[in-house]
Amino acid sequence: MNIPQEVARRRTFAIISHPDAGKTTLTEKLLLFAGAIQIAGSVKSRKASRHASSDWMEIEKQRGISVASSVMQMEYRDCVINLLDTPGHQDFSEDTYRVLTAVDAALMVIDAANGVEPQTIRLLQVCRARNTPIITFVNKMDREVREPLDLLSEIESHIGMDAVPFSWPVGMGRSFRGVFDIRNDRMRLFRPGQDRVSDEDDFIHGLENPVLAERFGEDFAKAHGEIELLTEAAVPFDQEAFLAGKQTPVFFGSAINNFGVQEVLDTLVERAPPPGSRRAVEREVQPDEGKFTGVVFKVQANMDPSHRDRVAFVRVSSGHFQRGMRLKVSRTGKEIRPNNVVSFLSQRRDLLDEAFAGDVIGIPNHGVLHLGDVLTEGEALQFTGLPFFAPELFQAVEVADPLRSKQLRIGLTQLGEEGAIQVFRPQAGSTLLLGAVGQLQFEVVAHRLKTEYGVEARLMPSRYTLARWISAENPADLKKFMDANVANMAYDVVDAVAFLATSSAQLRVAQELYPKVQFHALREHGSRVFAS
Repeated sequence: MNIPQEVARRRTFAIISHPDAGKTTLTEKLLLFAGAIQIAGSVKSRKASRHASSDWMEIEKQRGISVASSVMQMEYRDCVINLLDTPGHQDFSEDTYRVLTAVDAALMVIDAANGVEPQTIRLLQVCRARNTPIITFVNKMDREVREPLDLLSEIESHIGMDAVPFSWPVGMGRSFRGVFDIRNDRMRLFRPGQDRVSDEDDFIHGLENPVLAERFGEDFAKAHGEIELLTEAAVPFDQEAFLAGKQTPVFFGSAINNFGVQEVLDTLVERAPPPGSRRAVEREVQPDEGKFTGVVFKVQANMDPSHRDRVAFVRVSSGHFQRGMRLKVSRTGKEIRPNNVVSFLSQRRDLLDEAFAGDVIGIPNHGVLHLGDVLTEGEALQFTGLPFFAPELFQAVEVADPLRSKQLRIGLTQLGEEGAIQVFRPQAGSTLLLGAVGQLQFEVVAHRLKTEYGVEARLMPSRYTLARWISAENPADLKKFMDANVANMAYDVVDAVAFLATSSAQLRVAQELYPKVQFHALREHGSRVFAS
């Protein structure tokens, strides 16, 4: 097996956007164009009979939103594409952040009517920090939207990189005629609602072709002038600048109408990078190494409610994975031999015999694997960069039926370990505390406890407003602090100890009184390693 050749075929990317920009719809259409699905689900209505292939959780089908990351693998033009759809809602930014650590590129979706929105900016900052290459898709051009030149300028100013248009819209809204493919010198004609791959009849070749001016009049004349201006004034596309996260190719289209999707898919295959090296604490891991390494970046419980399963999503970092091979969990030193490893097309799973760097594989397990765990063929490695953020909202949780207390603890432990919510066990008292980044996380957890674990949970206000994980060089200093603040001490799902404060003032006082104790706003997943 030629590992470098297989690695070169891989493209692993995430789709990011603000809520309602059309990200899940675009995911559907990419699957459609790659031949992975035959019919695209609709996410326009909460009551739609079909649902997006990437939205598998019951609450997602009811609300028409994505609240969990989905993984899909498909083949297109001799490339193996690992596509990760992320939740757009800001309340689930932790899940999105974890996914962005597992990809080599990102596809940013922008609503042409709203431009660059706040959640998009937050996600872009994560991508910029990692120098992740970004391809931009400006969606919903078949609606009344903003001027494309204004959108281009806004993209550049907000994301701090050069925006290089690969296509340009001709008209918008009701007079949307199509997009001109600048690099291939041809116009793709807009025909709404066609669930098919384009053929040659959809194109008119040549920017100077008189047929375009005759058919589309003022709309084409305006686009023609803008394309000429961009050709003369814009920075030319540079592959190295794109790979370094300094340039973004920009496409225009309408995902709901399958329009402009083909160009994005082709560019992902042609321009996006294959898997690169990964930084571990011990060394740099190269993707074409002979030995297998992989990291758990996501744990999802109950993807199949009838089996009460629990799947660890592993990004393969190097080597050749084979079903049944012996793997060591670096955190515990335990050995596992996964025989029922799966690849995904969202809910649909296929048994997997092998995988290479860049692939995302699913390992069903019963609590053996946690977020951040590293799997190797024996080497002790710890990959960095999977942080757990200190929660900003807290609620106490009790079970309505005391006889279901065990199910509540099992459910919360599993949901906490998968990162859906942060669960704290107070040192004093028996009432569990839930910590979240956003309010919607509480609603999702309550819903999942009821539907997946049969537990009716009561969520109640908590007096705590912030948390900090604590550590000290001298264990005696840590014990002294914990003994003096018993009412504010709690343990999370990996038994890392945290100080829960009722206000920022209380935290400041604690920091002043105990200068030898460190207070951390984040820790790394799957471990008690703290970051400053």
